Amino acid sequence: MAVEDKHISYRIYLVAFCLLMMAFAIAFKLTKIQWVEGDYYRKLAKERTVKNFPLPANKGNIYSADGSLLATSIPNYNIRFDAIAPKQEAFEKNVKPLADSLSKMLGKPSSFYHSQLTMARNNKNRYLLVARNLSYTEYIKIKSFPLFNLGANKGGMITEQETVREHPIGKIAERTIGYERITPEGKPDGKGIEWSFRKYLNGKDGKVLKQKIAKGQWKPIRDQNEVDPQDGYDVISTIDVYIQDIAHHALLKQLQQFKAEHGCVIVMETKTGKVRAISNLGKLKESDSTYFETTNYAIAESHEPGSTFKLVDMIALLDDGKVDTSHVYDSRGGIVEYRGKKVRDSHEGGYGKISLGRGFEVSSNTVLVQAVYENYKDNPKEFVDRIDRMGMNKPLGLPFQGEGKPYIPQPGDKHWSAISLPWMAFGYGVSVTPLQTLTLYNAVANNGEMVKPQFVSEIKEWNKVIKKYNKEIINPKICSDETVKKLKAVLENVVKRGTGSKLYSKDFSMAGKTGTAQANYGKNGGSEKHYISSFVGFFPAENPKYSCIVVVHKPNTSGNNYYGADVAGPVFKRVAQKIFTDAPSTNEVRNLNQKIAKQEKAYNAFQDKSNADGKTIPNVKGMSGMDAVALLENMKVKVKVIGFGKVKRQSIQPGSALNKNQIIILELS
Repeated sequence: MAVEDKHISYRIYLVAFCLLMMAFAIAFKLTKIQWVEGDYYRKLAKERTVKNFPLPANKGNIYSADGSLLATSIPNYNIRFDAIAPKQEAFEKNVKPLADSLSKMLGKPSSFYHSQLTMARNNKNRYLLVARNLSYTEYIKIKSFPLFNLGANKGGMITEQETVREHPIGKIAERTIGYERITPEGKPDGKGIEWSFRKYLNGKDGKVLKQKIAKGQWKPIRDQNEVDPQDGYDVISTIDVYIQDIAHHALLKQLQQFKAEHGCVIVMETKTGKVRAISNLGKLKESDSTYFETTNYAIAESHEPGSTFKLVDMIALLDDGKVDTSHVYDSRGGIVEYRGKKVRDSHEGGYGKISLGRGFEVSSNTVLVQAVYENYKDNPKEFVDRIDRMGMNKPLGLPFQGEGKPYIPQPGDKHWSAISLPWMAFGYGVSVTPLQTLTLYNAVANNGEMVKPQFVSEIKEWNKVIKKYNKEIINPKICSDETVKKLKAVLENVVKRGTGSKLYSKDFSMAGKTGTAQANYGKNGGSEKHYISSFVGFFPAENPKYSCIVVVHKPNTSGNNYYGADVAGPVFKRVAQKIFTDAPSTNEVRNLNQKIAKQEKAYNAFQDKSNADGKTIPNVKGMSGMDAVALLENMKVKVKVIGFGKVKRQSIQPGSALNKNQIIILELS
């Protein structure tokens, strides 16, 4: 018995010891939680019941130079349905009217929505997607529908709001306006103005302190925010919506006509460098017929320019005093040879003996190559240094990601060879972006002053200017005034009597240079060869206000109309004449009053001569389109106009009986 009692005592002591150790452990843990880890757990408890929520700042808008909205933020709503939330009576009473309302608003049959809502109820789906991407007006409307008008708890309507960036003018200049996004890897990324000026546009988010309440909901603890959000500033771009629209549609029409792969057009204000229009259009697939703004070719694509680079030759030759425009060269039957490599003229048989100036006008490869090679072969560095001093060997330093890098071969480099100099003379072996080429031509138009292209003019907060971007000069003088004068003359002659003669109009002066470059000519034995057609210049020729470049890649070659004058030139002419004739502020006309009086006199003469009795269709051939439209519409005739310029043809012959509200088609030249 004593032994048994002794065993019981041991058990009691063991249990007591275990309980004591547990008590010590609990006391130790409580002490540690209270004094050692107390701050951590108090912070954790507070975070789970009270925490700061971000208050997103309103993102600034992007405006055009004329005040049009290019990019703005708007709320976007997704509507979901918690099928368990409504009571059975409320659901049965309202599900059919709700389905009818959704059908009327969203377009699908009422039976579809009735089935979806009922199935969600049976399956206890608490997150059924009803509609997505609704505007605020649509959100307010759907909120008033049967069942949903009972609120979130009784009606089961779940609203998800997000802010989306919209472009009110559509896809025009979309690539330059750009975007800001988060990549799948979680990294911030973007393009264009949206990305480059994000520090101004995005503002600073605020904070609001909220406390957790029932059903996982949070409510603000107090009326005031912990930190108020600071809205983003507005960015005023240099884009002119009117000019942008002209450039976009002129390029699109030409790309479609020639089934080209992609192309770009840029219009820049001569004196300031402000980019008034920039359009980049390309096909996603070769078989596509639809064009999109996917890549900023004007800024990012560095390629061999071909004959537009010959302006560099002329600047160097004239300004270095090597030769004058009157110096005569023999085109040698249209073929010259350097180290076994032949340089050919596009005109079979060449041009005979012609001056340097004339060689530039007709874009003779043989003449320009001879001129450069003969004068710089002993010191090619002199020619290359001239290019470098003009700033053609380095990027323009634009605020955008992905600016293309130019390439100008340097004597002594591993890529320099005996044919580098002659090949450079007609735009091969070098690489520049379209915007860089335009910047050079714009400098000639601007009397030698090279200005940096500018895409943003101001950062504003309401009417307060936060930052202003002024003209930035890259090179104050790329060449002498005398050289500029000669360059302007030969560039104007290119349009009057050279490779750009198809673009000539006696009513409007333009100056520029055509370019037709072969690309991929060395790949797979030349089987991948294609053409790059371009035209670059300025207008009006005598007092340039705008410069413009058009580049079209891979135009269809089936009709042998892949040259710069045929493919890119018409876009340039369309842009130039549209701006000149439709925008009254773009041309400074000498003796304006005399010209107006002359136009009015001509108009009255047409009116008197062609419509004496007011009962027959007048003869408006040779009349300016604007005047012809005014004359005919005053006679209650509806007019449809094709083209621009003067009337070439009219669909109803002069002298025909006049019937009011009839339609006449005028073809303009």
